[in-house]
Amino acid sequence: MYGTVARMRIKPGMAEAAHAFMQQSESRPVPGAVAVYLYQMDADPNEIYMTVVFASKESYRANADSPEQDAEYRQLLSFLDGPPEWHDGEILFAQLSAEADAG
Repeated sequence: MYGTVARMRIKPGMAEAAHAFMQQSESRPVPGAVAVYLYQMDADPNEIYMTVVFASKESYRANADSPEQDAEYRQLLSFLDGPPEWHDGEILFAQLSAEADAG
């Protein structure tokens, strides 16, 4: 598996709209996409971390290079103080609890 962790700063007053946009954009079917998680930091509600999991580096790159993803990224930038900080890499370990499987 392969993925990215992104750190983003939402513009003040844009958190609700940004969250709605991210949820809506993640509903687009993407080949190889496994999971997306958004975290809103307790210490600063305008700081968001997003983790994205893909089945392979190839499927991640295909999505990253797609015109659809580029259009969504450009829309996302309108909600942010600046571009996200991206950290791409191989996923070495993943585990879901029994509760996660049942839910």
